[in-house]
Amino acid sequence: MSERRVRVRFAPSPTGPLHIGGVRTALYNYLFARQHGGDLIFRIEDTDSGRFVPGAEEYIIESFRWLGIKFDEGVSFGGDHGPYRQSERRDIYRKYVKQLLDTGRAYIAFDTPEELDAKRKEVENFQYDASTRMQMRNSLTLPEEEVKRLIDEGCQYVVRFKIEPGREVLVNDLIRGEVRINSSILDDKVLYKSADGLPTYHLANIVDDHLMEVTHVIRGEEWLPSAPLHVLLYEAFGWADSMPRFAHLPLLLKPVGNGKLSKRDGDKLGFPVFPLEWHDPKTGEVSSGYREKGYLPQAVVNFLALLGWNPGNDHSELLSMDELIQLFDLSKCSRNGARFDYIKAAWFNHQYLIQQPDEAWVPDFDRLLQANGIQSTPEKEAEVVRMMKLKVIEYTDSEGNKKKRNISFVSDLWPLTRFFFVAPESFDREDKFIRKNWKETTAQEMRTFMEVLQTVEEDFSVESQKAVVDPWVEKSELRPWNAWRICLVGAGQGPDMYELSAFLGKEETLRRMQFAIDSLG
Repeated sequence: MSERRVRVRFAPSPTGPLHIGGVRTALYNYLFARQHGGDLIFRIEDTDSGRFVPGAEEYIIESFRWLGIKFDEGVSFGGDHGPYRQSERRDIYRKYVKQLLDTGRAYIAFDTPEELDAKRKEVENFQYDASTRMQMRNSLTLPEEEVKRLIDEGCQYVVRFKIEPGREVLVNDLIRGEVRINSSILDDKVLYKSADGLPTYHLANIVDDHLMEVTHVIRGEEWLPSAPLHVLLYEAFGWADSMPRFAHLPLLLKPVGNGKLSKRDGDKLGFPVFPLEWHDPKTGEVSSGYREKGYLPQAVVNFLALLGWNPGNDHSELLSMDELIQLFDLSKCSRNGARFDYIKAAWFNHQYLIQQPDEAWVPDFDRLLQANGIQSTPEKEAEVVRMMKLKVIEYTDSEGNKKKRNISFVSDLWPLTRFFFVAPESFDREDKFIRKNWKETTAQEMRTFMEVLQTVEEDFSVESQKAVVDPWVEKSELRPWNAWRICLVGAGQGPDMYELSAFLGKEETLRRMQFAIDSLG
């Protein structure tokens, strides 16, 4: 095993948008493959044709393109082990179904849904297995000629794997260690359905993993119960020596309460559970995505990587993709579920966002401004970003508590920067900042201050203002800053006042000051 080239796969079903838990599984496969100089395969599990959703496959591929998770072969990427859609591999699977039937490791069952329902009512906790299979209508209980006649007449059937009871099955998991299961608790799983000529997940994945030379199967914890069956299938085909190593990742848990993270949790608490915005072609429902919410892909990758895996205390939480590849270790993955902390996700985005050049904020900021009816220039917008990106947002939580947080998304800028583009139209006399800083003498002080500003050179730069205003402040012993902020902003927020007035320009600065004087008196 150690001499084989590492090959892992991510194999989603095109039944809808890609859940963020699936993104993490793909990411771990990617990190593992890159760390070992191996290959990452992109396979589509579309054997359940009834659940196929148009556009889902393209959505999944676009999600990984945005995230920077690159595949080496597979659907839309090419490769020597195709086809990579399971629906295009029917003839391949039939060969292996026949092999299991010929060797007695599987059998044909003709039980109808009605017959199975009747048996479930008759037998408590019914399971199709060694204790019940001889009571059912299958090739183990019917004469050979009867089986042939039913098939020739087009009677629908399934092929079930014949599991022998009383055997201890060992699954050697890279995260959970040795997992031992007695085969008596396993049922004879359906491997193939004549109705659509397609295999089920269990057979298709075993055959594909073997033929595509997969060395490690890294998947979610929810697939752990099927691992013993997969071990038995490898043995049944005579492939035990080339069986991949398993690693079952911990579940992503709800931020609050018990259970798996779901879309409902995201809708309730206001965060996405899909990488991109999803438009359901059947219902028309639109679900939010991390990209459209303003998350940076590297922030999402960094956040997800640390949900269930920890590189150790010697390393920063902020890790680039290259650093993640270097440090990733499956043995350091937790066995317990990882609670999804959407507040931490926003923190990661803040960290990566402030590392971006101011100009990188401009496209999203410009769209934000245009949505609010503002036309500006990239140079002006970059200047606003520079002044405001490190400001703190004050907000009220769902319980009415006053809190503060950093800017985590470009969309946070609008309420903090509106005054750059729209002058105050009124003043709230009950505002604490205004009541404290606008006194009976303030209007006259602002008139005097306007006269001082009139003498500043036309370029009205920060340096030009300081050269005139600072000596006047020192001589007059007046402190105009808070009242000046009320004039230009209308509230107790904003950047350095010299920078703000330089941005607005001399004419607009003086106009706003006169309006405040007239309004507040």
